[in-house]
Amino acid sequence: MDSTRPAVEEAGAGTGPDRRGAVVAALMLAMALSALDATIVSTAVPQIVGDLGGFSLFSWLFSGYLLAVTVTLPVYGKLSDTYGRKPVLVAGASLFLLGSLLCALAWNMGALIAFRVLQGLGGGALQGTVQTLAADLYPLKDRPRIQARLSTVWAVSAIAGPGLGGVLAAYADWRWIFLINLPIGALALWLIVRHLHEPAREASGTRARVDWAGALAVFACGGALLTALVQGGVAWPWLSAPSLALFGTGLALLAAVVVIERRAAEPIIPGWVWRRRTIAAVNLALGALGLLMVAPTVFLPTYAQSVLGLAPVAAGFVLSAWTLSWPVSAALSQHVYRRIGFRNTAMLGIGTACLILFAFPFLPYPGEAWQPTLLMLLLGAALGLFQLPLIVGVQSTVGWSERGTATASVLFCRQTGQTIGAAVFGAIANGVLAARLGGTDGLGAGGLDSVTRALDSGTADESVRRAIADAVHAVHLGAAGAAALAFLVLLLVAPRRFPVLPD
Repeated sequence: MDSTRPAVEEAGAGTGPDRRGAVVAALMLAMALSALDATIVSTAVPQIVGDLGGFSLFSWLFSGYLLAVTVTLPVYGKLSDTYGRKPVLVAGASLFLLGSLLCALAWNMGALIAFRVLQGLGGGALQGTVQTLAADLYPLKDRPRIQARLSTVWAVSAIAGPGLGGVLAAYADWRWIFLINLPIGALALWLIVRHLHEPAREASGTRARVDWAGALAVFACGGALLTALVQGGVAWPWLSAPSLALFGTGLALLAAVVVIERRAAEPIIPGWVWRRRTIAAVNLALGALGLLMVAPTVFLPTYAQSVLGLAPVAAGFVLSAWTLSWPVSAALSQHVYRRIGFRNTAMLGIGTACLILFAFPFLPYPGEAWQPTLLMLLLGAALGLFQLPLIVGVQSTVGWSERGTATASVLFCRQTGQTIGAAVFGAIANGVLAARLGGTDGLGAGGLDSVTRALDSGTADESVRRAIADAVHAVHLGAAGAAALAFLVLLLVAPRRFPVLPD
């Protein structure tokens, strides 16, 4: 198959705009499900624990799902390049729906966690293949429009997840959090099966080979390292035996991955992903993006409630401000990168984001709600200029047979950056709190979680609130450093002009 054939022909030759619209609707539904299930469980934890028990394990309801999504992204990317997007998306959606049904039927916390991991195994296919198909469906000039839609769906779904989960848990039953996926996912699956028609693959005379050994090694390596990052400093101390064992195992498996992938005829993570300057630079830059996104996503709601004195709903609105400007900026970014190029547009966006994040610690104490809201609105606009040109740019430098792998590569790096960011910024926040409150009613030893509980119970005083402000300011300075790192990567590693293939 010629990898430079027009993108619309690749995804659905002769299907017409009506069929393409139906496929896009299915992609948006699939993206919404993947984003919702990353956050929807958070507000239903009390009801789930009250019903199933297992309070000491509940954090795995989130981390188990996210780990499974992250480590399967490269595998699904390669499979979609080998067998086509449709079979991978159908198989992933079916696995996701099976996991959702089993979650609703779970009889204890262990079973629920196992079924959440099964959900995540399907969610990896949803997230990666949806982004790849979006590039297949539209030529370069139209890709910002579809990517902006998907970005909007992702952002709105991720932020609406906790609220929807709380409503279902309070007024129905927590099992409906998973049952609601079934009709939505079934509709998306039906639209894909009925309307997505990929062209017949040309017979090459040789049977397609899948690097299953590499896939297993990538899964095991990613699972060990990401588990160490997610649970370190939470379930056990960083320098404890479990942390050291997981990091040691992960590094050993990483060496095994390198050996296996070098010998494989069709590696899951091919070497060209890192040998090509454009893809390597975007991988590193989006890894830094995932890292910096943790600062507002995780810590801003606590800041809004404890320092600004806002109710939980109002605190959510402060965070959601960037979901208003991000997709608008992303949709308009094409007018910028057509003039100055993908790299320069992304540098403009991340440079602006660095300044905005650096300004956060200079907000007055306690300040007004509109001040962080304005910063979040500006940050969303800056990151819209940064992320979408890089994703569209990378997808436009590869042909059909490499697009799934390239897209999965950048998404994997972004997800990994978020995991690392949660661990790093959590350590920074807890370190600042320990320095400010060490020995004060035991709050310093417990970190941010202990402080949050003190705020909820009304036992926190002004010193605690100031300590939280200092901790969140330090985290945003760290996020500004991550943005600066992304800027330097683009400046020093990325080519001035991306080698875009003709549509």
